[in-house]
Amino acid sequence: MITISRTKLLLIVAMLLLAAIASWYWGTKPESKQERYKTQVVDRGDIVQSISANGTLNPVELVNVGTQVSGTIFKMYADFNDQIKVGQVLAELDPVLFRAQLQQSEANVMSARALLKLAENKMARNLALKEQGFISSDALNVFEQQLDAARAQLALSTAQLARDRANLNYSVIKSPISGVVVARNVDLGQTVAASFQTPVLFQIAKDLRQMQIDTSVAEADIGQLRLGQQANFTVDAFPEREFTGTVRQVRLNPTIQQNVVTYDVVVTVANDDGTLLPGMTANVRFAVNQKNAALRVPNAALRYKPTDADADIAPARQPGKPALYRLENGKPVLVSVRTGIADGSFTEIIEGGIKEGDKLIVRETANKDKSGSNFKLRMF
Repeated sequence: MITISRTKLLLIVAMLLLAAIASWYWGTKPESKQERYKTQVVDRGDIVQSISANGTLNPVELVNVGTQVSGTIFKMYADFNDQIKVGQVLAELDPVLFRAQLQQSEANVMSARALLKLAENKMARNLALKEQGFISSDALNVFEQQLDAARAQLALSTAQLARDRANLNYSVIKSPISGVVVARNVDLGQTVAASFQTPVLFQIAKDLRQMQIDTSVAEADIGQLRLGQQANFTVDAFPEREFTGTVRQVRLNPTIQQNVVTYDVVVTVANDDGTLLPGMTANVRFAVNQKNAALRVPNAALRYKPTDADADIAPARQPGKPALYRLENGKPVLVSVRTGIADGSFTEIIEGGIKEGDKLIVRETANKDKSGSNFKLRMF
């Protein structure tokens, strides 16, 4: 027979008594309605309604410098970030073939001039013979045709000479504008072919102190933008700094991808200190409406809906109509309102039974059972 000592018996009785007292206390504790709901106070403040978009920073004027002739890069005179002037030489193609072709064309011109001179002398002699009646008109026509052919050959050779001289000049790549080299796409010794399209050798930005952002704005928001409107944006390189720009152009050509229509909105930006660099991603906000000292409520209050446990004390809101739940005497009370503009945190209240200082329910802090007790006795 198992015996239990008096000390152990008293310890077990004490533990059971404490468990009974705890169960009675939590079961009869009055429910705190104030702690059940998380609330925020209605206040007055500024609300700025904005449109968000993403874009890329680019120079206002970016020129692609290419070549009209094919060849091998013989010399390089410009590199990334170099400041250059208009007409400055950027690179040279190997001129050996171009000079040889030019010399050949010059020789063809000299030959054509000699043939023309010979044809002119023949024509002069045969005109004299024709006047004396020694040759016929048909024979004279042959010499006239030879003279015309010699003149045409000289014109053809002269045109080819001008073309070859231009190709030799094109082998020297010069800058069309003054600015800074932002991209160099060729290296020394590389062969470039200009047979189908002009290859881009350099990209030159005219002035990096003036930049622009090409943003994509959805068609639902494009009607709220106007020229000269202010835009604020940030870049990932400087997340704590906010920059300012101005809407310069809303381009009419839409972009359609998977039935989503967007428009390119160009925002001009002053970059006097050179902080912004080409290619940076800009997170742009267009301020389309603003209300100062407006009566506002948190957006979370408009999304709150009572749980099933509160269905007997909170009236149901009508679908599609904005409504709020105000906390009165520990219970939610439905209040219908009419809203105005909104931003990411607050919504303006135009009319309704809401005043400054009211406590609005934004969420419930805990889920309780109908008895109001959170205590559950676990049985082992």
